[in-house]
Amino acid sequence: MKHTTLHQLKVFEAAARHGSFTRAAEELFLTQPTVSMQVKQLSKSVGLPLFEQVGKRLYLTEAGRELLATCREIFDRIAQFEMTVADLKGVKQGLLRLAVVTTAKYVVPRLLGPFCQRYPGIEVSLQVTNHEILMERFSQNQDDLYILSQVPDNLDMKVQPFLENPLVVLAPRNHHLANEKNISLEAIANEPFIMREPGSGTRQAVQKMFEKEGLGLKVKLELGSNEAIKQAIAGGLGISVLSSHTLALEGGTSQLTILDVQNFPIERHWYVVYPSGKQLSVVARTFFEYLVSEGKQVLDETSVLKVTV
Repeated sequence: MKHTTLHQLKVFEAAARHGSFTRAAEELFLTQPTVSMQVKQLSKSVGLPLFEQVGKRLYLTEAGRELLATCREIFDRIAQFEMTVADLKGVKQGLLRLAVVTTAKYVVPRLLGPFCQRYPGIEVSLQVTNHEILMERFSQNQDDLYILSQVPDNLDMKVQPFLENPLVVLAPRNHHLANEKNISLEAIANEPFIMREPGSGTRQAVQKMFEKEGLGLKVKLELGSNEAIKQAIAGGLGISVLSSHTLALEGGTSQLTILDVQNFPIERHWYVVYPSGKQLSVVARTFFEYLVSEGKQVLDETSVLKVTV
């Protein structure tokens, strides 16, 4: 491996990530034969095949999986070195890799705006996905920091709450319970519910509450996005439970209302987490401290509408 170049490792990593020499070539602005040749030379240096091809798809061999993990460690260390040098020069620059659960898309961009204005040298890669896939990314250490609202008990991670995330019951403005106070859970359980897909942290929290009270939910419709759920509520298809942050940019013309229901809002928090033992880069540490010390204040200042029950 002593003759292996950093360029070869970057080519290999791209091919492994895409499962395709062609797509790796497109990303790196190389020809497909060049990518194929670089990977072939790297395989020769390793002494074992790195890929096996099934149809048009490339799959990593055991040696390939080990090399991919090593590549990511090398690239991470180089990136951290570059950020540290920039920090020594008094400049914050580098790549911040964030993965957030879907509902956090209503919060995180409004936090990133002021942060990126303060540190224009920092670039951000933001992955928005559901809780289940985010945990897969966490287990593979694909990102610097993770933002979620439901912290698992079975993973070794550093956890820091930084913002309240209350879950509220949403209904159309003309709903028959819209003007009622202290609505019972039994009454709500009889309503048709619109819910996120299985694996959603919000859905898990709601089901847990109702099961604790011995109640079931009449799930009429499953949708994969909060925006679709809000449209379905406005269309009269049912009610739902979402983070109050999903209403933050609705304005005074919103067709939705928050029902006054017993045991609601469900008090939750946004958490920023990362694997225990992980050494955060300068950029990741800077954003982590920004969230903890300024997150709530920044969000309050950028809110268009403060939602109240």
